[in-house]
Amino acid sequence: MKDGTNYGIGAEGQKLDWDSIDWEAVERRVTNLRQRIFRATREQKWNQVRSLMKLMLRSRSNLLLSVRRVTQTNKGKSTPGIDGKVALTNKARATVIRQMEEREFWKAKPSRRIYIPKAGKPGQLRPLSIPTLGNRIAQAIVKNALEPSWEARFEAHSYGFRPGRSCHDAIQQCWIRLNKHTRDQWILDADIKGAFDNISQKYILEAVGPLPGRQLIRRWLAAGYVENEQFHRTESGTGQGAVISPLLANIALDGMQRLLGNKFGFIRYADDFAVTAKSKEQLDLVMPTIEGWLAERGLALHPDKTQIVKASDGFNFLGFNIRTYRDTCLTIPQKGKVLNLLRKLRNWLKDNKTELPENVLRHFNAILRGWCNYYKTGASSRVFGYVRHQIWRMLWKWCLHRHPNKNQAWVRSKYFANINGDSWTFHAMVPVKEGPKVMHIFQVTRVKIERHVKVADRSSPDDPSQREYWLKRRKRGSRYAPNSDEALK
Repeated sequence: MKDGTNYGIGAEGQKLDWDSIDWEAVERRVTNLRQRIFRATREQKWNQVRSLMKLMLRSRSNLLLSVRRVTQTNKGKSTPGIDGKVALTNKARATVIRQMEEREFWKAKPSRRIYIPKAGKPGQLRPLSIPTLGNRIAQAIVKNALEPSWEARFEAHSYGFRPGRSCHDAIQQCWIRLNKHTRDQWILDADIKGAFDNISQKYILEAVGPLPGRQLIRRWLAAGYVENEQFHRTESGTGQGAVISPLLANIALDGMQRLLGNKFGFIRYADDFAVTAKSKEQLDLVMPTIEGWLAERGLALHPDKTQIVKASDGFNFLGFNIRTYRDTCLTIPQKGKVLNLLRKLRNWLKDNKTELPENVLRHFNAILRGWCNYYKTGASSRVFGYVRHQIWRMLWKWCLHRHPNKNQAWVRSKYFANINGDSWTFHAMVPVKEGPKVMHIFQVTRVKIERHVKVADRSSPDDPSQREYWLKRRKRGSRYAPNSDEALK
């Protein structure tokens, strides 16, 4: 089949025992091939790049890993496309492996359009396009072939949806540009209007170039979507929800940093970006250049969400408010995100007035731990103190409501204790095999503030020359890449 499509992939007809797969060996083979693609791209050996990408597209290890990621580790594994298919058991996953050897399972099909709440914007929804199970797996396979080649080319200060990079790398780069040593004074706080929906498909395909997988990408982009049993064509955009969409968006948006040159600071996370400069006049002059560059890609700046601000007045970026104060740049949890957190917890308590205390603790602790892990890299101590007090207030009211006939002293002695020096720590006794165990509220104010160590500018996990660097970063684990999902809601 043309274009390196995986028809006849791997050992066709071979019986597969999912439970006996050596996943370390599978990941090692895929990683090795990704690194070879990366190195060949850096060396501009384009014939070798094409050969290695075709090898990746035919790789059985790539197929196995892609099926695992789509059906087992991905959060959307239970959400079907228009075919209604999911694979939530090992037997079903083994069946999918065999199905991926058939031409029909690779055929581009329309996505299923659903709507999900917008992060941090109650009442607002954003569209999500869910491809079929086969298309998601095929996209994951193609992504593993295409991504390492582009990782070798991407500009240094692009951080969204890239391996080994996080929101915190982008925030730290803002801090570097606005801190006293660099001292940019002005910021273009920019938002691209409907980037995923409006981006030019023609431009994406031109940027991808004549590499293996291009024809599959073209078919996926043009496959359309189904909403309320009505088919809709897609003549622009790359649907949010598709496995390969973030990579395609990054490919199309690559190059703005090179366009601006060394005079400006540049930080991009997906479709949000900031440009820093010494003066407002510099930003005013470069704005038309940026708008023209985006127009070539079918895009435009959002007029209501794009502004030029003074560094001392601050701007919001990826959940943080970033501003300069005297000789320092401060990154503080954004006020709206703090209020969203408290509103979410408060509303949950209102809806669960009779819930067991240990279940309240499990719910609160999971959210608070993730939220604090995200914001502990900023100047968050005061905010953590405020959050701690507000949580105490809502839990105190919840306890009083739970026991209307008891006095406050009784309620305090039952639900609050001195733990780690905090005499008002909400707790509960939880039965376990060894006997009752004390469970207490996650103590927000005990979270240690840690400055995030930013990823090296052109560094990538796909670069074989940087194995030691990435081993050291991974040893620190979550310290370098806290989960942003809950924090940004």
